[in-house]
Amino acid sequence: MPTIRHNPIETLARLGYGARGIVYGLVGGMALLAAIGSGGQTGGSRSALQTLLSQPFGKVWLILIALGLFGFCAWRVLEALTDADRRGSDMKGLGIRAAHLISGFIYAGLALSALNLALGRGSGGGEDQAAQDWTAWLMSQPFGQWLVGLVGLAVAGVGLAFIWKAWRGDVAERLSLPADKREWIVTLGRMGFAARGVVFLMIGGFLILAALHASSSEVHGLGGALQALQQQPYGWALLALTALGLFAFGLFGLVQARYRHIDAPDLDDAKAAVAPMGR
Repeated sequence: MPTIRHNPIETLARLGYGARGIVYGLVGGMALLAAIGSGGQTGGSRSALQTLLSQPFGKVWLILIALGLFGFCAWRVLEALTDADRRGSDMKGLGIRAAHLISGFIYAGLALSALNLALGRGSGGGEDQAAQDWTAWLMSQPFGQWLVGLVGLAVAGVGLAFIWKAWRGDVAERLSLPADKREWIVTLGRMGFAARGVVFLMIGGFLILAALHASSSEVHGLGGALQALQQQPYGWALLALTALGLFAFGLFGLVQARYRHIDAPDLDDAKAAVAPMGR
């Protein structure tokens, strides 16, 4: 009987989608509890990961999530450099690949945070402070306010793209789904992309305001966006809907880990793609 060989890059990608799903599930679940007044918090990804420390085998879970997120980083970088998803080299394709490359490094940072938490080397908070520090640095560069504004417009544009995908896009285009599960999985995906779209729009808006007012203190990350929703009229309802969407995206991430089509490059191609970055 022939043996089935699994591409190690595909394995990393699937672990990565699963780890990302768990993080979004934690963020959404904690925010939902906060919305209905049952504890919880409107923190970001790092705050959500910190809650695992007090759970049984919390450090083990954090290490596993960190490894998964490093896998997701590796997949995003290789996907962008080798065009494994066949996005193409036109303006749209290059834009998507660039966004995936950036997201890969962002998830690498989150993976390091999870690992540091597990090893007792840092706290889980500070997302807003990190975003503000980064914005202050960028603002100190030539044309810094313009650059921050452009980043804000780009982030807001990604948010609009997520909302469009939730409304009219094919959220299951890269999934090989059983027919009897397709309907509810598509619903999860639409809810998830809609919630992510709202959050990205808000984060982009914060960046644009920071550029207009020349004040990095106006920048907030995921946790800050959720807190801003909670402070609006009927904020508990807005927060609950968004939290449900983020939790749905977490579940959708677990579905992606199982059913996503991944045309991973072999190791030689991956090494050739990454080699120029190390020079």
